[in-house]
Amino acid sequence: MRVLTESVWPRGGWTRAFHYVKHRVRRLPDDPHRIARGVGAGVFVSFTPLFGFHFLTAAGTALLVRGNVLAALLATFFGNPITFPIIAYSSMKLGHWMLGTRFDPAHQEGLMRKFIAASGDLQHNFFAMFTDATAHWGGLARFFYEVFLPYLVGGFIPGVIAGLISYYLSAPIIVAYQKRRRRRITERLGQLKAKLHAKLEERAERKNQDPQD
Repeated sequence: MRVLTESVWPRGGWTRAFHYVKHRVRRLPDDPHRIARGVGAGVFVSFTPLFGFHFLTAAGTALLVRGNVLAALLATFFGNPITFPIIAYSSMKLGHWMLGTRFDPAHQEGLMRKFIAASGDLQHNFFAMFTDATAHWGGLARFFYEVFLPYLVGGFIPGVIAGLISYYLSAPIIVAYQKRRRRRITERLGQLKAKLHAKLEERAERKNQDPQD
């Protein structure tokens, strides 16, 4: 129950989760543009209805665009319980419009029935493989044509746009962060070298001040 609850609302809230993901992405040891391409791939996948396969799809998309796979996996958190209702509504509305079909967002009960019918067909057909029962495809077909396909078609264009925006926004931020981090590391190394040099000089001075045997 705790795992399920934290998957919907993580400990510390989604703001803290967002800052954690942002921090991890910026510190990835890779070329900034590869990381940014991975971020874009992860955000794009968040607009697809491939629930349960977002990590796998994000990894494949990142490899396709030569992006950082870990950045793509982290960026899939763009899709969360706060953003999913907006993504789903806009994607399905656009998808039905592109396909020339009817979309009735107010008819939530019908949408839930489609989910339940598709799940029932999946369960029935799985057991039908091991028995003499006849497979049922009506609920799955209805779900595919009325929910999944419009979502997939309608989410493609907004997903590409959001992915490109994420790439162009994150690339300069990651470049600046890595430059600043390298500068800090160089400054710390310089300070350590200066301290070591000062200690060596101090030791040499003390040695020169000691009386000769």
